[in-house]
Amino acid sequence: MASVLETLSNDFAAAAEAVGSSVAAIYGRRWMPSSGIQWRKGFIVTAHHTIRREEDITVVAAGGKSFKANLAGRDPSTDLAILKVSEEGALPIPAFGDGGLKLGHVVLALGRSRGSNLVASAGIVGGISGEWEPRRGGRVDQHIRLSLELYPGFSGGPLVNAQGKVVGINTRGLSRGRAVTIPLATVNRIVDELIEKGHIAKPYLGLAMQPVAVPESLRGKVPGAGNSAVLVVHVEPAGPADKAGVLLGDVVVELQGKPVEDTGDIQQLLGSVKIGDTVAATVLRGGAPVKLSITLADRPTR
Repeated sequence: MASVLETLSNDFAAAAEAVGSSVAAIYGRRWMPSSGIQWRKGFIVTAHHTIRREEDITVVAAGGKSFKANLAGRDPSTDLAILKVSEEGALPIPAFGDGGLKLGHVVLALGRSRGSNLVASAGIVGGISGEWEPRRGGRVDQHIRLSLELYPGFSGGPLVNAQGKVVGINTRGLSRGRAVTIPLATVNRIVDELIEKGHIAKPYLGLAMQPVAVPESLRGKVPGAGNSAVLVVHVEPAGPADKAGVLLGDVVVELQGKPVEDTGDIQQLLGSVKIGDTVAATVLRGGAPVKLSITLADRPTR
């Protein structure tokens, strides 16, 4: 037993050493730094919720080496952000795993302390399942729950397997404070799009809406309509809905043949379609049903 534990101990010490030079402390908020890791040449990945400014972000690496970075893009829905660093500030790119995590696997979370020391927390994969949607509406390829202590400042740091390979980014910003890992496939997808576009393309309608009750006398005019629908209170000029002919005061009762009873139904639909898709909509206008086709566009960046 002693030799098995000693081997495991040595494996994780080697894993921490192998990945540690790629891990940095990120000073993107007022108090506690977060952690980040070099992911692509010139780009460091960290947790979106820990970055409160876009410029003059301080990155502190091994040995106290300090340099500046700027925010290159972020995706609140998956709690990921990327920082652009100069060639001078670039850290080594670590080895990446191929996923393959299983329930019960022993893993290591790495971060850097306020004093730039490499710190670690060991535990196991406490829960694992398929694709999931965090409360902010993103898409994460796999739900990986950690059974380890993710200390303050660890968010944005890597999860490392026993082979010394990075298998994801850890955060407390996605699941109501619980420690979860954003898997490699999700991080790669988000990073590639952020590098290319600076934001994650998300389809939108260009409407502001609020739920309203549908009078019984009107429900029969649209088969399948529910007791409630959504009232259009604002139409964004030149947005997808405006171009399709949606008017202020329209009541949206159906999208893609399914009843719309609240704004959650709208968000669910938008999470299952892509930019350029055409959505069939039925609205009540002056008490009469009107059918429209809305071609979804990329949500503008602000």
